[in-house]
Amino acid sequence: CSENDDQKKNLKEKSDINTAALVENEQVCEGTDNGDLPSCVSAFIEKEVGNDLKSLKKLDKLIEQMTESKMQILPDCCWFFWYGQVLTVSSEIPKRIHSALKNAEESKQFLNQFLEQETHLFSSINSHLLTAQPWMEDLGAMINQIEEIERHLAYLKWISQIEELSDNIQQYLMTNNVPEAASTLVSMAELDIKLQESSCTHLLGFMRATVKFWHKILKDKLTRQGIYPYFMPEWYLAQVLLWIGNHTQFLDEKIQPILDKVGSSVNARLEFSRGLMMLVLEKLAADIPCLLYDDSLFCHLVDEVLLFERELHSAHGYPSTFANCMHILSEETCFQRWLTVERKFALQKMDSMLSSEAAWISQYKDITDVDEMKVPDCAETFMTLLLVITGKYKNLPTASRKLQFLELQKDLVDDFRIRLTQVMKEETRASLGFRYCAILNAVNYISTVLADWADNVFFLQLQQAALEVFAENNTLSKLQLGQLASMESSVFDDMINLLERLKHDMLTRQVDHVFREVKDAAKLYKKERWLSLPSQSEQAVMSLSSSACPLLLTLRDRLLQLEQQLCFSLFKVFWQMLVEKLDIYIYQEIILANHFNEGGAAQLHFDMTRNLFPLFSHYCKRPENYFKHVKEACILLNLNVGSALLLRDVLQSTSGQPPATAALNEVGIYKLAQQDVEILLNLRTNWPNTGK
Repeated sequence: CSENDDQKKNLKEKSDINTAALVENEQVCEGTDNGDLPSCVSAFIEKEVGNDLKSLKKLDKLIEQMTESKMQILPDCCWFFWYGQVLTVSSEIPKRIHSALKNAEESKQFLNQFLEQETHLFSSINSHLLTAQPWMEDLGAMINQIEEIERHLAYLKWISQIEELSDNIQQYLMTNNVPEAASTLVSMAELDIKLQESSCTHLLGFMRATVKFWHKILKDKLTRQGIYPYFMPEWYLAQVLLWIGNHTQFLDEKIQPILDKVGSSVNARLEFSRGLMMLVLEKLAADIPCLLYDDSLFCHLVDEVLLFERELHSAHGYPSTFANCMHILSEETCFQRWLTVERKFALQKMDSMLSSEAAWISQYKDITDVDEMKVPDCAETFMTLLLVITGKYKNLPTASRKLQFLELQKDLVDDFRIRLTQVMKEETRASLGFRYCAILNAVNYISTVLADWADNVFFLQLQQAALEVFAENNTLSKLQLGQLASMESSVFDDMINLLERLKHDMLTRQVDHVFREVKDAAKLYKKERWLSLPSQSEQAVMSLSSSACPLLLTLRDRLLQLEQQLCFSLFKVFWQMLVEKLDIYIYQEIILANHFNEGGAAQLHFDMTRNLFPLFSHYCKRPENYFKHVKEACILLNLNVGSALLLRDVLQSTSGQPPATAALNEVGIYKLAQQDVEILLNLRTNWPNTGK
């Protein structure tokens, strides 16, 4: 009975729910515009299902509820109509679901295909990895070996570097060159600093032990000599540079922002550097008096100070307007000692470079493009010496000190010129020899470099400073002062003029030497029977006169020899000077000293234009223009008889008048005077017999 009661109770509850739903549905239907059944059903479905497709699962439950209570609420006809509408809607929804399921199925098939491809690709990769695994293992092992070898090599390089420095220190100490030994120890100490971050404890220990070992030896040696405090300025100078470098970041990033914040114009880094510089100046002021009379130590001090200055200004931006070491070196006692030491060591180096076996050999002799000047080693070394001296005094604070160094350079140039002259005099008998030519190349090189330096801004500034000094002291004439002021002359003009004079004298001696040889070779040619040679029509082919062969061979050989030994600019001057003398010689000694028949004139023209002139065609485009006398003489001697007669008549009738000049120019005569032309015409023997 209880079970039946429960069933009835459930049925009643369902009926109540259905009734409530239908009542609510009626209310919905009443809210529609038409109140018809389709609209009512549509509104009911819209309310229960809406746009949420997940709500479709309620559809079976709704149909079941409506079925159970259809007789109680709706008439039969209404019920069946409503039920049909619901079935229609429920039949459309599965179609959409079916379409979605079909798409999902297709996606699943594509996914399966992709999975198959992925499986195949995964299998291929695994297969490749399995194949390459032995190679990878071998390659990895090889890379590990290479890295290990590289570490060993780096380790050995450090050891080799330490041992090399140690050997150098030992060598310097054996030759009592303590400054170089100390400098090498400084390099070793810097190496030790670089190694501090290394994890190679044994290497660090070896390095530190080596530094301590040599430091103790040097310290003992310097202590015995009693000059330890000032013997090695590079130690404290290097330490100052190290302090500046190590504190730069801290000063720029920590201190400078504080100064900027309070509106201070102070530059923290520069002020720090200036403070350290004051310490250096105090130290130098104490050390220099102890070194003034030891040339080697003083020179070493100056070199280290100059290196320190260069590093301070270039690497750390220290202003030249701040106090610096150049002011200490410019003080009278120190400066005069500096000048003396520079002169002494420069003269010693000049002796050494001139006595060297390679003094007269160009170190670029095998490089054609570089060896255009054919500069011997001694000349290049000397100019490098002057350039180094310029670098030393270039940053001195006053122009007067720079001018004193400039005078030292000029004295050294003059001294070197005198030494070259002495060596040249020893070679005078072999003026075409290798050494004589090397000396000539050296003189030319020095003169050329000094001329280039004269246009340098630094030396132009010195020229202006010298002008002011000379004007104050009245040591130059107004003309000389005017030349300096107008830049017509330079600070090196005196030296350049002396060098140019020496160069000209040496070239003249060479030209005279070759010219003498050419004259000796031309003796037979002078005696050629120009009066009785066969005419050109009587010869099958014109050929060189046999008596001209020695002349041309001598000339050719000497030209080739000097072209190889002299630089281009010197050789150009040489052959032009030689041609000038040769032109006058042939004109006066061969042409004017003989008479010429038609064959003789033709032979002379052939020898000159087809054999002599072409010897110089390698050096210029139109060599005949350098033989003006010979060329014009050949023209006059080879004029046809009619033209020659007409020209002679014109010259005789208009002596010295413009028509004569026009007539000469018309036949190609520009150099020879009218009187010379008449003489040459009279040397012809092929005149027609006119009874005169």
